[in-house]
Amino acid sequence: MNNQPVDANTSQSFLPKVSVVIPIYNGEAELPDLMSCLLGQTYPQDRVEYLLIDNNSSDRTLSILNTTAENSPITIRPLSENNIQSSYAARNTGIKAATGEIIAFTDADCRPQPQWLNTLIQPFIINTDVVIVVGEIEALPGKNILEKFADKQETLSQKHTLAHKFCPYGQTANLAIRRSIFQTTGLFRPYLSTGGDADICWRILKGNLGKLEFVPNAIVQHRHRVTMKELASQWRRYGRSNRYLHELHGVDLMREMTPGEYRYRVLRWLVKELPTAIIKNVIGKAGVVDLLDTPIGLFTANARSQGQRDAKLPENAKIIPGFNDYI
Repeated sequence: MNNQPVDANTSQSFLPKVSVVIPIYNGEAELPDLMSCLLGQTYPQDRVEYLLIDNNSSDRTLSILNTTAENSPITIRPLSENNIQSSYAARNTGIKAATGEIIAFTDADCRPQPQWLNTLIQPFIINTDVVIVVGEIEALPGKNILEKFADKQETLSQKHTLAHKFCPYGQTANLAIRRSIFQTTGLFRPYLSTGGDADICWRILKGNLGKLEFVPNAIVQHRHRVTMKELASQWRRYGRSNRYLHELHGVDLMREMTPGEYRYRVLRWLVKELPTAIIKNVIGKAGVVDLLDTPIGLFTANARSQGQRDAKLPENAKIIPGFNDYI
């Protein structure tokens, strides 16, 4: 299809109204950059509303949102979700309050580029069979070794989730869904702590409710983890997600590496990969991150295995609220 952005000069009556839903928890530090990105969107301002949902923050998030809404040239609608501590519950609050035909999702620590909405919305306009549109997630510039490793692996890219062998899906950091679909399939599982983006996409696609389209030029940027603690938490969450989706949808569990396989990979790195990488580094054909590819990769694999092994799906995570339900 033609992926040129929607022309803002086109009669705005032909453009769908869009509701952008963003859950926020203790996001005070993120709000200035986020607001700058929202103000920079090229989609017509009178055709978009931004629903920013405070999820029981303990910082000044809600008060900042309220002040921003009063003085902003764009439509900011501050909301609160204090009953359930969950980004999916917060998104549900936004969905229920939304007035747009299309609901776009991103996160407080994401940085949507100026043409993000213009490009993300186009497939809905061209083809009424499209009910899910997925944009790309790129890394914000970083100098930390862990950031460079994740950037090299393209950890955040949607190409990984779109290639899922069970069924493709898009991450809620950059995702849009027709609002009417939620009335058929229900909302996000509010008590699910991870994996909700896959779950909602799979319920839509497996229910034959419409098509998914990927628009790589609809870009949001996201920051990689910068500490080993953050990296371990990220990959344990991936493991928990896999366990939850196994129980909810029957997807295969990830095979865990054996102690012998770990030992073999470390030995191979020490004997073969590391000396080669050192030589390439000396002659300027490799960076420091290339020296540490294997140990960092093994660290993340172990964290993911631990998350999958330790996870237990809460019984209430099976709840799928209807569009008009109160949970």
